Amino acid sequence: MQIISNARQATLKIGKALAKKLKKGDIVCLFGQLGSGKTVLAKGIASGLGIDKKDIISPTFVLIREYKKGRLPFYHFDLYRLANPREILALGYEEYLEAGGLVLIEWADRLKGYLPGEYLKIELIIKNEKKRLLRFSAYGRRYQDLLKAFMQDIAKNGSF
Repeated sequence: MQIISNARQATLKIGKALAKKLKKGDIVCLFGQLGSGKTVLAKGIASGLGIDKKDIISPTFVLIREYKKGRLPFYHFDLYRLANPREILALGYEEYLEAGGLVLIEWADRLKGYLPGEYLKIELIIKNEKKRLLRFSAYGRRYQDLLKAFMQDIAKNGSF
């Protein structure tokens, strides 16, 4: 599944709409180059969970930030500065996956062999200064069902 976002605001709306489908224990892995909109999408998802998007700061220097004020606990990883994938284990990565919140991982490609078996993959591709292509892939039955429901909502409600 693919969605075109023509502006930052559209990417926020896509994230907010997706958040309505996310449940306790879900894992969303974001892939894309620097400036592709990963943190913007994360802010949209947080907003859809009831967390003020102004509170969402990319955890680049701390690797993880926790937000507990929304509909679900939101565990936001940013692995841009991760030197070795094994470092993530020292942060309690596996415990976060089991913690019953929503886990969102920016720069998930840095995890290499530590990606979970099932997750929602979103690749953000820069088309031009404002336009982004969001490519969704489901790994596991839960995420196949999630994408199907999300696509139905988009078909019903139109574009972003």
